[in-house]
Amino acid sequence: MQIKLSPQRRDDALSVTKSGDILTINGEAFDFSALPDGATIEAGIVPCDWIVGPVERIGGTLHLTLLIPHGPNPSQAVAFPEPLINPADGPLVIPFDAPAEEEPTDVDG
Repeated sequence: MQIKLSPQRRDDALSVTKSGDILTINGEAFDFSALPDGATIEAGIVPCDWIVGPVERIGGTLHLTLLIPHGPNPSQAVAFPEPLINPADGPLVIPFDAPAEEEPTDVDG
């Protein structure tokens, strides 16, 4: 499996787990195991806002692109993420920036 990552400014979170050709995205499973070699699922057909572009099987390998959310000032790792090539089954390590800690306010009563 080869997963390209496409950063997008948004405030929601992304959680992805892989099991073979099944991706579970934010709790919803998408099974691509029936996609034959050389076939393409056109962009917009998969009912998932996180999958953008086509899903293809090329030379036996599944290729797709996932959106990854980021805040207003993403780090280099989030703004220019490396693709995930043959990730292991389990939770995928998606680059993200930890939320900034809020400064405590000084309350004098």
